[in-house]
Amino acid sequence: MAGAGSGKTRVLTARVCNLIHEHGVLPNQILAVTFTNKAAGEMRDRISRLLRGEPTGMWMGTFHAVGARLLRRHADRIGWDRAFSIFDSDQSLRLVKNVQESVGVDPKQWNPKAIRAEISNAKNELINSGMFENSVTGFDLFQKNVARVYPENQRLLEQQSALDFDDLLMKPVELLEKNEDLLARYQEQFSFVLVDEYQDTNKAQFRFVELLAGGHGNLMVVGDDDQSIYGWRGADIRNILDFEQSFPGARVVRLEQNYRSTQRILDAANHVIAQNVNRKGKTLLTERIGGEAITLMESLDEKDEARWITNDIERRLRDTSLSSYRSVAVLYRTNAQARALEDGFRREGIPYQVVGAVRFYERREIQDVLAYLRLISNPRDQIAFERIVNYPRRGVGLTTLEHLRHWAEKQELSLLEAAERADQIPDLRASGARGLRQFAELVRDFSTRANQARVG
Repeated sequence: MAGAGSGKTRVLTARVCNLIHEHGVLPNQILAVTFTNKAAGEMRDRISRLLRGEPTGMWMGTFHAVGARLLRRHADRIGWDRAFSIFDSDQSLRLVKNVQESVGVDPKQWNPKAIRAEISNAKNELINSGMFENSVTGFDLFQKNVARVYPENQRLLEQQSALDFDDLLMKPVELLEKNEDLLARYQEQFSFVLVDEYQDTNKAQFRFVELLAGGHGNLMVVGDDDQSIYGWRGADIRNILDFEQSFPGARVVRLEQNYRSTQRILDAANHVIAQNVNRKGKTLLTERIGGEAITLMESLDEKDEARWITNDIERRLRDTSLSSYRSVAVLYRTNAQARALEDGFRREGIPYQVVGAVRFYERREIQDVLAYLRLISNPRDQIAFERIVNYPRRGVGLTTLEHLRHWAEKQELSLLEAAERADQIPDLRASGARGLRQFAELVRDFSTRANQARVG
């Protein structure tokens, strides 16, 4: 049980290094699971520095990355193509919208994001489409519509040889549960399992860990029940609260020394979190006594709040408690709050920079390049095809794409295969057919070159 700022990552890295250096455990016998790629990278760097070398063969990554790695090896065991595409959240949402239109669930009346979220929650609870259909009773129209979308959504994913992020959690569990030989193999290989941010695990992730560690019980998890903030996306706080019941004989170690904050901040945090009755309990301490007093300010609205913040920054600069504008960071809960703050800063002439407005991989041009790469790797990826077939423009409009989609479905072809035969599609304009053929030739040429050329 590691409180905020108590050195969670350091504990995990020290455990790995101790196993390898002091106990002679081979790196490939260790599985370390983190919640972000950044955390996995930081852990790997720290371990490499401590060991003075790369822990070659060690499995380390997010639940999704580890799940994808298993499926790349063995997806055929559960009837899936090992060369699958992975749909991100935007692609998954686009697929749900397409499915809604095809099964008659109007996207304007039934929010695709809400339906996508419900499917995601079901997968995180290890509820497949058939189980979901059977569980829907009564007069809840939303649930009934989800039950219509979910099975067709999965059918199209399989048809396109694609998985969404939630499948990367659900399918590995299915793989291990249905293949006792694989389960035994990986239980034997991973003699030691370590999990970071355990308070944020959902049912699928819990089951995955339970399966792999079930044979030997060499499981170490690090987490903080006071930092469980992902219940809205399926995280189950009971996983950490009931850890001793799930894994009898477990030893609980509390890390309560904080190396990050002042005592004033910890006192406030301890006072607030103490009101939570669903926690194991701990009190954070620090050697950094004192600290600036915390101010609570109640505003009339977002403009009043922005006005107070700009005035406070200017006041602090005047009385020299701030050395420069660079010493100030303003955090807000939602992006919508940024507008009033930016208006206030511009009005007062305060220089500012918005951090993380658009992530690199969310930029349109990057998404387009990735779609080309996905289609080259997996010619059945319909979402990738639809994204780039007219980027750059080739005269392939929505009507042409609709003709192509219907004809491909009737002929049981992928969109790329249908595009190669665009001249055979009835009622298709010559310019549209020409654009489709040119696009298909381009992708096939890229595919040929990808098989022959090396990266770099």
